[in-house]
Amino acid sequence: MKALKRFVDVLGSALALVLLSPILAWVALAVKRGSDGPIFYRQERLGLHGKPFHIIKFRTMVVDAEGAKPQLSSDEDPRITPIGKRLRQTRLDELPQFWNVLKGEMSLVGPRPERAFFADQIVQHSPHFLRLQQVRPGITSWGQVKYGYAENVNEMRQRLRYDIMYLENISLLLDVKILLYTVRTVLRREGK
Repeated sequence: MKALKRFVDVLGSALALVLLSPILAWVALAVKRGSDGPIFYRQERLGLHGKPFHIIKFRTMVVDAEGAKPQLSSDEDPRITPIGKRLRQTRLDELPQFWNVLKGEMSLVGPRPERAFFADQIVQHSPHFLRLQQVRPGITSWGQVKYGYAENVNEMRQRLRYDIMYLENISLLLDVKILLYTVRTVLRREGK
């Protein structure tokens, strides 16, 4: 199962990067024109077995939006740029993560990777959160499609139940179902 999942990840990501290259170029240009700062945003997250890696996204916030302490965003976060708001709604900001998948840091489907700062807080109340590190984190997840983005640690803990259900029922068929739900979310612009 692991080898087949990795094969699907590599093939799917390579195809996505090639087929979506015009969209990637358009988004990169829109981010550059939309506000000062770099096109891409890199942030340290925890991956397989808790190993840190840098997730890559299109930048959707103003430069240095967090300051000294990690912060989560909300629907009406003033740090989000106008183009960033549209990218988040369509989840186009996530497209560069296909590169993370190719590098073996992520999977197409798996629990969303968290930052150590928030993971430590989640584990204090929900130690079973550490089970999520048994698999590669994903660009999309059961928690993402069933719950959505979390705006605080309590919401992260609520979303956790979906990711635990994914771990207990992991299969390629479930991955396909999650990918189809994700496409629907993107087309309906239900992201935040």
